[in-house]
Amino acid sequence: MEYEVPQTVQNCLWPSAKKQKSLTWQRHTDAIWRATGKVRGWFRRLDEKQRAREFDFCEERRLERLRIAGELHDTLLQGFLGASLIVGITLQNMSENSPGTASLRRAAQLMQRAIDEGRAVLQGLRSSPASLDSLEREFSDLLREAAPSNRVQARILVIGQQKAVKAEIQKQIYLIGREALVNVLRHANATAIEVEIAYLRNHLRVVVRDNGCGIDAQIVRSEQASHWGLQGMRERAKGIGAELRIYSRRGAGTEVEISLPSGIAAAS
Repeated sequence: MEYEVPQTVQNCLWPSAKKQKSLTWQRHTDAIWRATGKVRGWFRRLDEKQRAREFDFCEERRLERLRIAGELHDTLLQGFLGASLIVGITLQNMSENSPGTASLRRAAQLMQRAIDEGRAVLQGLRSSPASLDSLEREFSDLLREAAPSNRVQARILVIGQQKAVKAEIQKQIYLIGREALVNVLRHANATAIEVEIAYLRNHLRVVVRDNGCGIDAQIVRSEQASHWGLQGMRERAKGIGAELRIYSRRGAGTEVEISLPSGIAAAS
């Protein structure tokens, strides 16, 4: 038997079905928006917590840096100032023809440089007053001030076209190279020192080499060789993404090489 729904009944049913479908869709949409809002809120709270943690970390580091700066000022810097004052008074009372005058004057210059660098560090500036100059100028000034010209033959070798280097990178390279040179002057009994600065296409390379007595292989391999400053050099190199290589043998001199990609070193 067939049964036909009257038109009047159809007119009453279809709008109701359409309305029901619309209400169902609306409920789904509202549920989605509520869920999305909860997710957004969760990420917002997470972001706020992350920012709070970062702020606390930065504040902790700032306070620690202030503490270290205060201790350096009260100990190391004040000690250099006192020693510099004594040396200055001694020089005033010495004759220009005295055998020790030239050496003492050079010592006074080195102490003044250390004082200036210390002040710059405490002020959050570059550690080297000459850091706006090129690396070759920095090392040239250091060798002129520190290396006894009557005993050590020193030279700077530049390969390639000189390029600007990021200030922080240049600072760390200079400090690594300076540590290497100080080691040579203090321990190596070298008669020749060479600093090679190579501006290559893909790399910046700085090499400090000497013809001195060399370093014992066990000391070079040691990760705790703080008395040679090697550990500090490794940490500085790692901090700027550079590779540090040390080649040395007893009686055959030493070569300290710092290299890093040009993309990291080049100033923008």
